[in-house]
Amino acid sequence: MVCMSGGKDSYAMLDLLLHLKQVAPINFSLIAVNLDQKQPGFPEHVLPEYLAGKNVAYRIIEEDTFSIVTEKVPAGKTTCGLCSRLRRGILYRVADEIGATKIALGHHADDLLETLLLNLFHGGALKTMPPKLHADNGRNVVIRPLAYCREKDLQALSDQQSYPIIPCNLCGSQPNLQRQNMKQLLAKWESEDPTRISSMLGALGNVAPSHLLDKTLYDFDANERLGAEPESTDIGSAQEIHLSIPTTGFPVRRMQ
Repeated sequence: MVCMSGGKDSYAMLDLLLHLKQVAPINFSLIAVNLDQKQPGFPEHVLPEYLAGKNVAYRIIEEDTFSIVTEKVPAGKTTCGLCSRLRRGILYRVADEIGATKIALGHHADDLLETLLLNLFHGGALKTMPPKLHADNGRNVVIRPLAYCREKDLQALSDQQSYPIIPCNLCGSQPNLQRQNMKQLLAKWESEDPTRISSMLGALGNVAPSHLLDKTLYDFDANERLGAEPESTDIGSAQEIHLSIPTTGFPVRRMQ
């Protein structure tokens, strides 16, 4: 199940998976799913026309989460937290209905780092969004095919392919998002030292529990690693994930 928002990342993810469907040594089928949240002015015709033109099976889910979010969230507060929880629940339900064994989301490497910083600075946790996640319900598996891609490369691809972008007028236009602050911080760091982002991405796959403070991951008295996971906080999961990543400290597999 390929979750299509109408943003550049979901278009790129669909193209990637369509390519893999042709060349990968495994067989799988795709169905594109868009959640129409009934945002005012949402161009309902864009995705159906695009997907039909590419001969991709699709399903449009109409759920008025926009009204729920605008009713429940006070004016001036960010809507991403509630919006993402509602969206996630609907997508999990739809995956069960259509028998999808995987739910593909368009988060990219920059999203992973922004989420890491959001959790670090505002959630009191060291975590981000993994390329593969088994959902708490025990049934759904979330995959992020773009987890090793940089946003700037996806933007370049989008410009080249002229994807019919649908802007998000609910969360994407909010000026007070902490995620935007994290994005600006990462951009500043990368401008100061281009290798810094590569090092941060490499660190996500090079964790030393014995050198942290989490007693559920490491028994410091017995000097042995444990397997328990910390309680989920869902901080920074609202963004609903590049070939130019420097390879220093970060394993990038290039697709031929």
